[in-house]
Amino acid sequence: MDETTKQTFEALLAESAEAVEAMLRELLDARPLDGEVARPAGLLAAMRHGVLGGGKRLRPFLLMESARLFDAASQAALRVAAALECLHCYSLIHDDLPAMDDDDLRRGRPTVHRAFDEATAILAGDSLLTLAFDIIADRRTALPPDTRLELISRLARAAGMGGMAGGQALDIAAERTPPDEKGIIALQAMKTGALIRYACEAGAVIGGADTADRERLCAFGDAIGLAFQLADDLLDMTASPEALGKATGKDAAAGKATLAGLHGEAWARRQLAGLVQQAEELLEPFGEKAAVLRLAARFVAEREW
Repeated sequence: MDETTKQTFEALLAESAEAVEAMLRELLDARPLDGEVARPAGLLAAMRHGVLGGGKRLRPFLLMESARLFDAASQAALRVAAALECLHCYSLIHDDLPAMDDDDLRRGRPTVHRAFDEATAILAGDSLLTLAFDIIADRRTALPPDTRLELISRLARAAGMGGMAGGQALDIAAERTPPDEKGIIALQAMKTGALIRYACEAGAVIGGADTADRERLCAFGDAIGLAFQLADDLLDMTASPEALGKATGKDAAAGKATLAGLHGEAWARRQLAGLVQQAEELLEPFGEKAAVLRLAARFVAEREW
C-alpha cells in the first residue's frame, strides 16, 4: 500500500472510529435505562476508561463496511458495531489483569486495573460484556427480531468458550505446554480471529445477505483474522513499546509459541502476502463496492500498531 492510499484508508478508519466513539459515549451515559436502578459513577468511569479515547476501532469498521456491501441500514450497523467494540474492550480489560497478561499500559494509557483497581476492572469488563448484548437486543437497534437474535447468538459463540474466551484459556495453557503449529492456529483463530470473523459475518447478517455471500464474508474474516494475528506477532517481535502504546516482547518472555516465532519473520511476511491475496480474491464478486474492504485487508497485514 503506497503512502497516499494508506493515508486515504486511515482517514476512512478515523472517520468510522469517530462515529463509533460518539455512539459509545451515548451508550455509556450516566442516566439509567428502563429496568436499571442506577449506574454507579466509579464503575461507569472505569468502563469509559476502558472503551473511550483510543483504538482504531477496526472490528466495528469491518462490520460497518461489510454491511455496506448489502446497502444495510447504517444506524443499525453502527449500534451493532458499538456493541462489538464493548465486547472487545471487555476482553482487553480482563486480558490486562494480573491473573492474565498483567499489563500496565493499553493504548498508551494505564490499564483499567492500574487506573482504578482489580475489582473495579473485573466489574467494568463484566458490565461491558453484558451491555454488548443489551445493545443488540434493544429495539432501538432497528432490525427484525430474528436478525437481532441471530446477531446475539453468533456473538455469544464468537466470544465464549468456543471462541475468544476459549482461545484465552488455550493461550494461558500454552505458557505451560507450548502447542504445535496446529494448536497455535486453533488458539489464534479463537482468541483473535473469532471476533474479526464475526464482524464480517455480522455485516452480512444485518444486510440480509444470502448463504453464499455470508460464507464468503466469513472466509474473508478468517483470512484477515489470521493476517491480523501474524502482523501482531511480528510487531511484538520488532516494534517498540512507544510505537504500540503497550509492552512488547511479551510472547518470547512468556515462552509462548507463535507462528512468526516458529517459522521466522521472512516466512511470516510471505504468509501475510498470501492471506491478503486470498482476502482480495474472496471479495471479487462484490466489485468496486468492496474497494474499502480490500484496502482493509492490506492495511491489516501492513499495520504498524
